[in-house]
Amino acid sequence: MSTDDVLADVGPRLRRIRKEREVTLAALSEATGISVSTLSRLESGLRRPSLELLLPIAQAHQVPLDELVGAPPVGDPRVRSEPIVRGGRTHWPLTRQPGGLQAYKVLEPQRRQRPEPRTHEGYEWLYVLSGRLRLVLGEHDVVLSTGEAAEFDTRVPHWFGSTGEGPVEFLSLFGPQGERMHVRARPTSRK
Repeated sequence: MSTDDVLADVGPRLRRIRKEREVTLAALSEATGISVSTLSRLESGLRRPSLELLLPIAQAHQVPLDELVGAPPVGDPRVRSEPIVRGGRTHWPLTRQPGGLQAYKVLEPQRRQRPEPRTHEGYEWLYVLSGRLRLVLGEHDVVLSTGEAAEFDTRVPHWFGSTGEGPVEFLSLFGPQGERMHVRARPTSRK
């Protein structure tokens, strides 16, 4: 619906609300300080509504401004997404807007894997919902339990997965840089 369509509906809505409350144009004029002719032109669509006119009318009728304007309904807020299986892990996207912060619920099955740390631009947050998550980050090798969280710069070589003792379910959040391809971190040669 265009802005012009929304504004065209304001006049009839103003008239309906005023009539439902059994208020005359003269009484509304007195309550708002807006002239009777201006109120009449607003209701008939001959005057374009403005915030300066609608705010006092909303206050006089004791209704939210969006009731006068007829704000479009908010869409269904639920995120319905299909799970994505990558490398044996199941990811459920929890955000649907491209770019910005991305959130995933992840289920890692019980399995033992050799860590292969990787790097990429960005920053990542992990939160363990159930089970135990092994996190290898640079020189650190830690296990996160249910309710524990970790945050780190993803330019540091990192890897995370199951401890091998059971499945782990966790939340993973990262910015747009986190969507870039992971590049395997090569160990530096020691002289």
